[in-house]
Amino acid sequence: MIPESFVQELLARVDVADVVGRYVQLKKGGANLLGLCPFHNEKSPSFTVSPTKQFYHCFGCGAHGSAITFLMEHTGASFPEAVRSLAAGVGMTVPEAPRSPQSREASRRRKEEVSRHQLALESAQRFYLQSLKASQAAIRYLKDRGLSGEVAARFGLGWSGHDRRGLATVFNNYEDPLLVEAGLVVEADDGRRYDRFRERVMFPIRNARGHLIGFGGRVIGKGEPKYLNSPETPIFSKGQELYGLWEGRDAIRREGHVLVVEGYMDVVGLAQQGVENAVATLGTATTEQHIQKLLRVADKIVFSFDGDGAGRKAAWRALQTCLPLLRDDVSLRFLFLPSNHDPDSFVREHGAQAFRDTVAGAPALSRFMLDELAQRHNLNEAEGRAACVHEARPLLLQLPRETTLRVQIEREFAQQVKLTPEELAAHLEASEHAAREAEQWRNAARVPERHNKPSQAHYADDTHFEPVFDHFPTEPPGFMDDMDVGANTPGVSASGLSASASRVSGRAKAGGSPRSRTRAVTPLAKRLLRLLLAHPELVHALGDQQLETLARGPHLNMVRALIELIGSSGARHVGAVLQAADPESDLAEVLRSISTDVLTQTDLPEPMAEWNDAMHKVEVDVIRAEQSELIAAGLPDAVSRERYQLLTRRLAKLSES
Repeated sequence: MIPESFVQELLARVDVADVVGRYVQLKKGGANLLGLCPFHNEKSPSFTVSPTKQFYHCFGCGAHGSAITFLMEHTGASFPEAVRSLAAGVGMTVPEAPRSPQSREASRRRKEEVSRHQLALESAQRFYLQSLKASQAAIRYLKDRGLSGEVAARFGLGWSGHDRRGLATVFNNYEDPLLVEAGLVVEADDGRRYDRFRERVMFPIRNARGHLIGFGGRVIGKGEPKYLNSPETPIFSKGQELYGLWEGRDAIRREGHVLVVEGYMDVVGLAQQGVENAVATLGTATTEQHIQKLLRVADKIVFSFDGDGAGRKAAWRALQTCLPLLRDDVSLRFLFLPSNHDPDSFVREHGAQAFRDTVAGAPALSRFMLDELAQRHNLNEAEGRAACVHEARPLLLQLPRETTLRVQIEREFAQQVKLTPEELAAHLEASEHAAREAEQWRNAARVPERHNKPSQAHYADDTHFEPVFDHFPTEPPGFMDDMDVGANTPGVSASGLSASASRVSGRAKAGGSPRSRTRAVTPLAKRLLRLLLAHPELVHALGDQQLETLARGPHLNMVRALIELIGSSGARHVGAVLQAADPESDLAEVLRSISTDVLTQTDLPEPMAEWNDAMHKVEVDVIRAEQSELIAAGLPDAVSRERYQLLTRRLAKLSES
């Protein structure tokens, strides 16, 4: 395991412009360098490298990252390989972080297990490739499906053969438990073994890094099931993997969108006709993990389904999975082909251009959702409209709160059911409020001693914050003082957060409610994030006063998480921050979305002054939120009233400054 401190030191020594310049011809363009993007085809340069901020960004396809990220994406190197390559170039030796003997042993066993599984799969793949060359029936089948030898070779298509124990010629020990664990062999109740795949065209399944992790088999002629996948194994999970993602990665970047189809043959058949940006789910419904993986490679996803009842049901399930993950900067569309066609048959009959035209006309997620709801209910009568609202309510509530898309969909749906946007919003807010109250009652029943704590505030974003103070009999220390921005207060942890703020930030990173895990960010939070991303050094100047304010501020989960990330990683510039963020986290998604703004903005002459101004607004919001809580409680005692007056005086002081 490579220590994070070493990675940050490496990024401080290497120059992203030098690394990229080995592969891309760069020219001066103001403060940045410009060139033709290596990740998609373009005639005019939209690929920008910032020497000061140490990261690259393409305004055409959205590719961006640090020097390490560039090597991984451009050369296919793994993270350790990219780090070692860069380190060798600047004379650094890559250390290994100290680990316990148990950790080292667990890591060794895991690597050994993965290696054994992959070696077994690769051996089977060589057998399937050789078997295809010897099978005229399988070759004829592929030719009849319009596939060339070139495309078959590109996807590694093979043939399992007819023999029940064909793999016994490959593996010396056919009784090895590994063969069952890897999904190559099935063991019957009586202990007898036989090959899982027989009389099937074989489709090797690779993960996003190109490693073989499983197989899919398509039966020739009659037989059930038509498609058979490898079972769940230590290296293969159907709910997380997509067939064709590795093979189509370059085309996806080039086309700017990814097409999700239902079968292996659709992916391969489309590629044969020049449509190379398709992937397929592996016999499962579309999962959240699928969508998250796709959104990392493209900001436009087109789902293709059959136009029959089963296809529309599958599309509806996919839509429901997508809703919590929607953002204003992504586009999700749903394509329904005629009932007598799948993508493979459609493109063979009508050609690639006709298929592309059909894809371009696919309705947006919002259109599909609203039309489907309208078709299910009689909107000409009040009862039908009420039933429609009832069905739509949980769908609308899944949409990230702060997105413009949610506003647009709610407005259009309100018109559809003859409500004003305000009436619909009130109805949804009442539903959310009732759900929150029910959850609070359930929590109170589980932990009754916490029920009556007045400081246990619940903010409107459904995120629960740990209280900074359990009660307010007197003025909290430092709360009325002027902001001590530059103080290095002893109460601040090594990561740059006070203990209370650090706890909250940790929970923000892990995720709270489903809505809190979405990437919707308020304008004020986005302003703070931009400042921190452009000027990571601000973290080390934060005083305890500001950290306490951030810990209590609603909608600041991401800001707290970024502060902790910068403090713990030691990142010194934009590229290093992006590299340090967990690529699977919501924080990484948010940082990627705003990194373009950071790249294009000029350096601020006084970033700390900008930060203080933003924090001034945060403190005002925090005070007003607490005042609202006190008013809602009815100011029942002297302590509450004293606290309210204290907050009012502080608010007046802030207004004067």
